[in-house]
Amino acid sequence: MNKELQALYEQDQADRKGFARFDPYQRQRMLRRDGARRQQVEALLASEPLLDPEDYFHAAMIFQHGETPEHFLLAHTLAYKGAKQGYPACFCLMAAAYDRTLMSQRHAQKYGTQYIIRERRWTLYDVDPTTTDAQRARWNVPPLAQCLQRAEEMNQTIFSAAI
Repeated sequence: MNKELQALYEQDQADRKGFARFDPYQRQRMLRRDGARRQQVEALLASEPLLDPEDYFHAAMIFQHGETPEHFLLAHTLAYKGAKQGYPACFCLMAAAYDRTLMSQRHAQKYGTQYIIRERRWTLYDVDPTTTDAQRARWNVPPLAQCLQRAEEMNQTIFSAAI
């Protein structure tokens, strides 16, 4: 496993803990750090091939937290390579990156992995109603009812604790 890539992933995840991401000033700082991490991962990808499936997962997650459809498509591609090598977490990340790509283009998401804040409440972003729970299960995504329930749980744990 690439230790530099693992460290970048851990930094990315640490930025997403707590309530700082809801503060506009802190969020801007996090987005700048995200951009710097993406540049570092791009340099790593250009300089050496990834071999370990966990490296693909770490790199994909960095790009999943990108800003453009191209970032999300790269996240999907990297997660696909990790999934092809059998890394379980890459399957759900592939679905999430695909959903985020659709969302960034103002389309309904396919699998139901993406949430947004509407009127100070987490809600599941619009989901394509033709996607079945069986299709979700193929990518390690929970059934739609569980995805909807997760939004309620996020509201209870995040917004109630922030008051």
